[in-house]
Order: sequence, then structure tokens, then C-alpha cells
Amino acid sequence: MSAQTFTISQLAKEFDLTTRAIRFYEDMGLLTPERAGMQRVYSARDRARLTLTLRAKRLGLSLTEAKEILDMYDSPRDTVAQLQKFLGVLGAHRAQLEAQLAELQANLAEVREHEKKGRATLAKAQKVARAA
Repeated sequence: MSAQTFTISQLAKEFDLTTRAIRFYEDMGLLTPERAGMQRVYSARDRARLTLTLRAKRLGLSLTEAKEILDMYDSPRDTVAQLQKFLGVLGAHRAQLEAQLAELQANLAEVREHEKKGRATLAKAQKVARAA
């Protein structure tokens, strides 16, 4: 293997993934290794696409969305369209996360209110119990 190619085991170790996960990304069309007999040979391009796929996952993008964005970079360069698509996807995910955060904050406020009422009720019950 040259410095610019990688085995599935090397990528799995580097990215702390299973070889099964890497094969799944291949099945999704995110990676396109060459074959040397039965062995997969991943290029520097595949490695970069894997890096970007994992980054997209951390940002909350689906694998389909990640593939759409990565595939745009393989097409003839239209940086404006690529950036608009990327920003659109990120904006939609940000809005979704903000909505989830608002819902969690509302739930947290409700739990705190129930805790406060519960403590007050407990304090009254303990006071009555001590008086009896």
C-alpha cells in the first residue's frame, strides 16, 4: 500500500469504527474503494470523504444529506450552489436543534416547578407529622 491508499482495517482503526460501519458507508455510496482482488483499497479521497461524513453525522445530518453535499463537490465546481446547499442544510438542522432546545428548556422549567411544589408539600407534611 502506498502512502495515498488505505485498507479497511487502517481506516477502522484511525476513525475508531468497525469495518462493518465502513462497508455500510460504502453501500450508501459515500466511499468508493478500488479492489485489489478481494481486498478494498481506499484512496485519500475516500479517507477525506469518511472524515467529512463523520463530521456531518456529528452535526446531525443524515447520511443521505451528507452524501448529497459530498457529491456536489465531485461535480463541476459551482461553489455558490454548493455553499447554498450546505448552508441550507445546516440552517434547517440548527432550527431543529433550537426547537428541541426550547422544548427541553420548557420541560425543565415544568420539572423544577413540580419539584418546588413537591418540596413545599413535603415540608408541610413533615411539620404535621412532628406536631402529632
